[in-house]
Amino acid sequence: MSKDTLFDKVWDLHKVSSLPGGSDQIFIGLHLIHEVTSPQAFGALKDKNLTVKFPSRTVATVDHIVPTDNQSRPFKDSLAEKMIETLEKNCLKHKIRFFNIGSGNQGIVHVVAPELGLTQPGMTIACGDSHTSTHGAFGSIAFGIGTSQVRDVLASQTIAMNKLKVRQIWCDNKLSSGVYAKDLVLHIINKLGVKAGVGFAYEFAGPAINALSMEERMTICNMSIEGGARCGYINPDEKTFSYIKNKLCAPKNDHWENALTWWKTLKSDENSIYDDVIKIDAAKIEPTVTWGITPGQSIGINQQIPLLDELSPNDKLVAEEAFEYMSFKPGQSIKDIPIEVCFIGSCTNGRISDLRIAAKVLKDKKVSKNVKAFVVPGSERVAIAAKKEGLDQIFKDSGFQWREPGCSMCLAMNSDRLIGNQVSASSSNRNFKGRQGSPNGRTLLMSPAMVAAAAINGKVSDVREFIN
Repeated sequence: MSKDTLFDKVWDLHKVSSLPGGSDQIFIGLHLIHEVTSPQAFGALKDKNLTVKFPSRTVATVDHIVPTDNQSRPFKDSLAEKMIETLEKNCLKHKIRFFNIGSGNQGIVHVVAPELGLTQPGMTIACGDSHTSTHGAFGSIAFGIGTSQVRDVLASQTIAMNKLKVRQIWCDNKLSSGVYAKDLVLHIINKLGVKAGVGFAYEFAGPAINALSMEERMTICNMSIEGGARCGYINPDEKTFSYIKNKLCAPKNDHWENALTWWKTLKSDENSIYDDVIKIDAAKIEPTVTWGITPGQSIGINQQIPLLDELSPNDKLVAEEAFEYMSFKPGQSIKDIPIEVCFIGSCTNGRISDLRIAAKVLKDKKVSKNVKAFVVPGSERVAIAAKKEGLDQIFKDSGFQWREPGCSMCLAMNSDRLIGNQVSASSSNRNFKGRQGSPNGRTLLMSPAMVAAAAINGKVSDVREFIN
């Protein structure tokens, strides 16, 4: 049983009571909502004649269903328009802060909350979206929850949960040039498996993690859910505090000093006890690409897709399914596989640093004539910053389409979709069957830099050939 980890400390601070079934009632410090999982929850409140208990602890944005090509209202998609209207009405009724389109603060919920300083160390954070684990990059404990739990948090500001075990993933050394946080987390998921984290919180630590920027840390924690973990977190440090300082919703003046004093106490003790410890050598990782239908089916750019005999019995079944769906063959090289669509964006890799890295690869180069490429900033603030730096023009000059903020093709709940069995190079987080809008569409996950390289060559390529 873990002891004295950051997870244990934050859990104990937010524990309201122990429940008869063995779970704990946990107070939620920040509740993030969007247009997809909140309508039914608000409907349940109305049916029971309940109100939102602490409206000041709930923040809303719109991201999943918003079109990225034309955001004028009403939306062309009548269902999308209905969903945003419902969120607008519920936020107005319950006095909830809502960052709507055109506010200057709209965007993907897991991009918006950190960039506004809403996400802070020591918090418990919940959202009706599995990638809420992103916020653990700040030393918070952040969970994705279901619609019924969204209702519970709105009504009581608490949820019932069983306490998780804690696995520390210690990452030695540092990433080499051309290798990014996305490569690191894909490598970790591949080594541990997509189910290894079930029942665990993942603590990412070690020199390689310490060297990452806050936005890179968010990428790592974002995809901890893809390894089966309920949440992922990183102990806060000076980078964390510097990132939060002066943000719109960050503590100010004396409140800042008080918060900083407390935040510095929030870390796992040197003699913390973990339920499990895994060690990773970050220096040995190369640019990594998925080849199958789970984020765990990945290989380095210079490796071959595994042979069936190299896999465990359980992995063999999923691999056979992946080979049939992806039309790839065992032993095939991942490098040079033709790409038809390139997508840079999502809550995993749609931040300003992601766009800077991709733009650096694309500068003075052209997208292959066989590729449709588009970039979707993670928020209005990211878009404004990118335009100020001229990144949007670099993307446009190369042949990328520049879009408006939203989740876009990450899950294709809008018009951004693959067609037929197109192969996509994507900076998003999931490569499940049909994830990007077509029941036959094929997704290869990779870093934004690798997506840019694929766009230029029209095939899976090693980005190090462009930057070294």
